Amino acid sequence: MPSPNISIRQLLNAFQDTDKALNPRFLYRLSDLEPGESQELEQSWSQVPTWRRQAVLEDIEQLSESDPVLSFDAVCRIGLRDTDPRVRQLSVRTLWEYEAVDLIPAFLQMVVEDADTSVRASTATALGKFVYLGEVDEIREATLREVEDKLLKVTNGRDSSEVRRRALESLGFSSRGEVPKLIEKAYYSGNEDWLVSALFAMGRSANRKWAPLLTDMLKSDSAEVRAEAARALGELEINKSVPELLALLVDDNDDVRMAVVWSLSQIGGEGVREALEALFEATDDEEEADFIAGALENLTFSEETGLLGLLDFQCEDDEVNDLDSIDDDEDIDD
Repeated sequence: MPSPNISIRQLLNAFQDTDKALNPRFLYRLSDLEPGESQELEQSWSQVPTWRRQAVLEDIEQLSESDPVLSFDAVCRIGLRDTDPRVRQLSVRTLWEYEAVDLIPAFLQMVVEDADTSVRASTATALGKFVYLGEVDEIREATLREVEDKLLKVTNGRDSSEVRRRALESLGFSSRGEVPKLIEKAYYSGNEDWLVSALFAMGRSANRKWAPLLTDMLKSDSAEVRAEAARALGELEINKSVPELLALLVDDNDDVRMAVVWSLSQIGGEGVREALEALFEATDDEEEADFIAGALENLTFSEETGLLGLLDFQCEDDEVNDLDSIDDDEDIDD
């Protein structure tokens, strides 16, 4: 929780005192800063040693992931203008969770103009959130098109492979006509990094036409490719892939097995619960057991959601049948 009894000056003094470890309460104080506090922090931010600024942003990123109630929006906006690329990258990575539309202009500029490759790549990833928001009509169509145009330009441009691949992954959410050909080009490129990005984008596409290509990659010699294909099949909820996914529960790679476990929890189907329960009982790894337990909970949610969807469909079907009956009766009366 934020600690309002700590002034910004005390906070800055603690940041600058490099002889002492930073008390976690100072990090919590950075949450939900008032405008005046944010301005005071920004004026002295550059006086904080670089390594401490990096450490603060690293801790903030972890706190944001573990407690979504905390908001470090203000300090991360300051971090976007930091002279250190690591601070800028961490700021972008934390800010992409906030869905703040007013950040789009800054991100559109940073994705092409920032001097650091890692920052540009992270910014390309961050822009994917806004592509998704545009596809679900949460931001203006003109704004969505501006974001997509920039990502298309980056993907087709001359930046590093890492930046261009992240741009393609963000475009995975897009329904623009140019995107499927870019995904196919990456898939057939012969380059494993681009292939993995293509699989990632397929999983975001909500387009089940990719199912055969994804299923083929479950047989890849590369563990990273198998894992990403499995994740994408889960995201698309491809029921026909369940037998192939079940067979991969004995894969010798931990990442592949856990990707398969989660995907099966998203898809469900015959034999899935039994297989996950058996895997849970067989594992001696506590972390793996916790993950499988979470997957079983997600499977229950997926099954309940699927049942509700089926009931909704049946109700709609019954309503249509009732309307047909009324129409038939009216015809008879006539």
